[in-house]
Amino acid sequence: MTHPLRIGIIGISGIAGAHHSNLHKVDGAEVTAIADINVEALDHRGEEWSIDPAARYADYQELLADPAIDAVSICTPNFFHCEPTIAALEAGKHVLVEKPMAMTVAEAERMCAAAAANDRHLVTGFQWRFNPKARFLKAQREAGLFGDIHFVRVQAWRRRLIPSWGVFTDKAKQGGGALIDWGVHLVEMAHDIIGKPRPLSIFASEWTSIGNRPNDALCPWGDWQHENYTVEDASVAMVKLAGNVTMIIETSFVAHLPHNLTNVQIMGSEGGCTFDPLTLSYNHNGYMVNATPEHIGKGDDFAEKMRHFVEVCRGERANES
Repeated sequence: MTHPLRIGIIGISGIAGAHHSNLHKVDGAEVTAIADINVEALDHRGEEWSIDPAARYADYQELLADPAIDAVSICTPNFFHCEPTIAALEAGKHVLVEKPMAMTVAEAERMCAAAAANDRHLVTGFQWRFNPKARFLKAQREAGLFGDIHFVRVQAWRRRLIPSWGVFTDKAKQGGGALIDWGVHLVEMAHDIIGKPRPLSIFASEWTSIGNRPNDALCPWGDWQHENYTVEDASVAMVKLAGNVTMIIETSFVAHLPHNLTNVQIMGSEGGCTFDPLTLSYNHNGYMVNATPEHIGKGDDFAEKMRHFVEVCRGERANES
């Protein structure tokens, strides 16, 4: 590709701002069109982002009909990920769809089939895998430091951080609560670190007993609309993966625990690790050792997510999604 990758953004609220700002950090890409059903917001964003008025579409199908657009970024609510993704792929556009990929497995399978049928790239917008700590741990696993992976624990606990904006607490539009919105970041990162073994079976449980009541404590994100709260407060799961790997997943929007807890632990036959604090655990010369790297470099997870998408579309990088 000799010209910059020309990208259209479908859905211009919320996360779309981060997509636009980070795409501007990537060489070889430019946002040239936007689409949203909110015409007032469309004009506001268009002026803010210097988008040609002729490339501001109230109907995303019109954006997809523009032959100048090479790729699209889907930043719509979860319930509207599948339809525009498939339409874009069938229109010959590469697609970055924000996480979660879809509301159901069936939707995700249709999206993947459309990408394959039209020979286009489909990338899901996960950024935690690009965190320098995640990259470091993945490199250690690939070098054999952990041996055979046996156990992974993913913790994405929030004491009282229920999103009080958007549709985050509306299951019909969001697909779920803490796991699909927040915990999925760490699950995907951990799964990538250990080499993406295939899931074989799962046992899971979820509950709601706080979010569906009025808030009774001062908290960082304020009150939420408990009357319309239809998602889970918290969930736990045990997933059996190929290679005799067990993954435990724990996640919450709200739970009575001392503090928020965000971590991944991995245990293998030769060594293990924790994500936070970043620590390697193994035996060395007859002693049990906990090691911390001196320097792992710096990085912007979200910017790297957008760079990955652009470089994949331009044929400069393998699709890691």
